[in-house]
Amino acid sequence: MNKLLFKGALLSLMLVGSAGAQSQDGLKVFISVDMEGITGTVNVDDVRRTGKDYDYFRQTMTREANAAIEGALAAGATEIVVRDSHGSALNLLPEMLNRNSKLLRDWSDGPMVMMEGIDASYDAAVYIGYHASAGTPNSVLGHTSSGDVTNVSVNGIRMPEAGYNALMAGHYDVPVVFIAGDKAICDEAKALLGNVETVAVKEGIGQAALNLHPEVAREQIRAGVERALRNLDNYKPYKLRAPYTLTLTLKTEKNINKGALYPGAKRTGDWELTYVGKDVLEIMSAYKGMRR
Repeated sequence: MNKLLFKGALLSLMLVGSAGAQSQDGLKVFISVDMEGITGTVNVDDVRRTGKDYDYFRQTMTREANAAIEGALAAGATEIVVRDSHGSALNLLPEMLNRNSKLLRDWSDGPMVMMEGIDASYDAAVYIGYHASAGTPNSVLGHTSSGDVTNVSVNGIRMPEAGYNALMAGHYDVPVVFIAGDKAICDEAKALLGNVETVAVKEGIGQAALNLHPEVAREQIRAGVERALRNLDNYKPYKLRAPYTLTLTLKTEKNINKGALYPGAKRTGDWELTYVGKDVLEIMSAYKGMRR
């Protein structure tokens, strides 16, 4: 091999090695998308398949997911996974979703639910369309998991869905850096997680909601996600100390009796169940099992 050919071959090997290193070191982002916190949704029918405006709002949901994806790409993301986290988990429109992402649809039998697919390979988690916990004043469509749950706490700390989802991300040392939804969840998330970038796309006024224009909401989501991901060092994974004490309050005697059959669950009060576990995934498995 002459010197020119040798240099060309060496350069090719260096480029291949460099590309591989860049791929391994790229920014990997997990985006969980719910629907009650999307711009404009205010009534239960807005987020149900049988609702007359559901098809419109699933488009809005997909567009807000795209805004988050665009923000992540602008910050240098090389891999993005979007988790459909509402209801049937079959809401986001695949053809409309930004092609630079992968979409996870439907539910599995594991404990991760809205965080299905996350692991230690991710650099950050982003929540779009999230809502406050059940009973939060001036929340828009506020609830926790299902209509049967009135409260969830871990180690005595009241948890919205964003809270225990952040614990699951924290289990893998992944920080939650951005949340978009109604003002109530933005306030709740800041009080719980500390430093987290938020965009309130609407504000509850009793049963009503004052909304941003959808285009404005998307602009703010795009900018907020990019800003958060460009400043990853500002955010820390959300963690609590083991052992983990899960306390669950349900609405009916029937559901409490069923939940108490889960191995390790104990009835500790009026319509209240408690489970103590060694790690986050164990208590989330119990949470899922006690609600069946």
